[in-house]
Amino acid sequence: MYAALLNKKLVLAIEEAYLVYQGEKRLNENYYYCPKCNKKVILVISQYKSPFFKHLSIITGEGEKQEHLESKKLLCSALVASGYKAKMEVSLASSQLRADILASEKLAFEIQCAPLSNEEFNHRHKLYQQLKIKDIWVVGKRHYLKNKLSKSQEKYLRKSQNWGWYLLEIEPTKQLLHLKYFIQLEANSRKAWYRRRDFKLDENGLKALFHFVPLQSPIKYIEISRGKNYLRRQLREKTKLGKIVGSLLYEKNLTIEQIPARVLTKNREPFDSMRIIEFLQQKKTSQ
Repeated sequence: MYAALLNKKLVLAIEEAYLVYQGEKRLNENYYYCPKCNKKVILVISQYKSPFFKHLSIITGEGEKQEHLESKKLLCSALVASGYKAKMEVSLASSQLRADILASEKLAFEIQCAPLSNEEFNHRHKLYQQLKIKDIWVVGKRHYLKNKLSKSQEKYLRKSQNWGWYLLEIEPTKQLLHLKYFIQLEANSRKAWYRRRDFKLDENGLKALFHFVPLQSPIKYIEISRGKNYLRRQLREKTKLGKIVGSLLYEKNLTIEQIPARVLTKNREPFDSMRIIEFLQQKKTSQ
């Protein structure tokens, strides 16, 4: 579709794209509507195709395949509008790898909405490394970080000097990118602490994201009573963690009351061991 309604007037995609390139407006800052059905459409800008309008599908109920497709188009359009020669579905490494979006010779974006095994992720990530291409993974709704960090989410985390451990999420229906940064875990659980900043999925939003430098955040602490009660509950309910901790406490002839406060209260980085296990194992080695 090469024309749409803007403020009840018919506009051409190529003319709207020109205004975006000239910096006179942001990509999809206005609401466009289909002249036939009057439903919302978006402007899609491609490096190798003429600009066009496309119906914005409602992702709910349509599955991860549609979410993935809409996310790719929106992110690629924003990258092109930002000056990148971005292309979708680019074959790399003698067709062993297909990049969702290749933004430049050294930068690729992978949008992951469906489940992905660690083996497949590692295979693709290793191929990118061999090609010396930085792969940035952006996750869909299934993989959003909420109260706890799951094992399946860990592979999508990245670390930077400005953001610490972070995760990028995409929400195509609202045309937003969610940056969850300074991610920490509680001392002995998978409960996640983090900050969040949303960025519009257009050229200005991407520029703001790439230049975002927040104030640094120190490691957080929880209340000692909360830390003790959590471990007591694990021991009482004989969870996997409770069994490991119980065995180590018995072996060292210790109780929860004898554990240093920092082991119970100080948050840790996502890939660090739980503090109670690390402490007890080191205690075991030292005796």
